[in-house]
Amino acid sequence: MTRFTSRLKTAKGRKGFTLVEIMIVVLIIGILLAIAVPNFIKARESSRAKSCVANLKQIESAKEQWCMDNKASTSATPGGTDLYGSGAYIRTTPSCPSGGTYTIGDMATRPACSIDTNGTSVTSDDHVLP
Repeated sequence: MTRFTSRLKTAKGRKGFTLVEIMIVVLIIGILLAIAVPNFIKARESSRAKSCVANLKQIESAKEQWCMDNKASTSATPGGTDLYGSGAYIRTTPSCPSGGTYTIGDMATRPACSIDTNGTSVTSDDHVLP
């Protein structure tokens, strides 16, 4: 009987975690965050760049439709009011998710994002039509 009660006392005497155990858990969490956070940031910027390219493709398609509907030449330049609006080819004016602005240009040039032309983005090649 004494052996059983002595075991219970030692099991009851230890409550919680030691400082070393807590420090090890915090260290492991810190290492995991150091690995995960840069990947999340990279994924977010990659998603923004893909959305920008999708907007540029939509603008290019609207330009082509405008050109065919108006029988315009390759030197013609559609305006924003020609392409954007409730009765136009694109319902709302697209905007770059990274903060850039779009240049429509004439029919001979492809639409461009200011992130690429100004070089303000580290990955400026991502905001260009393929």
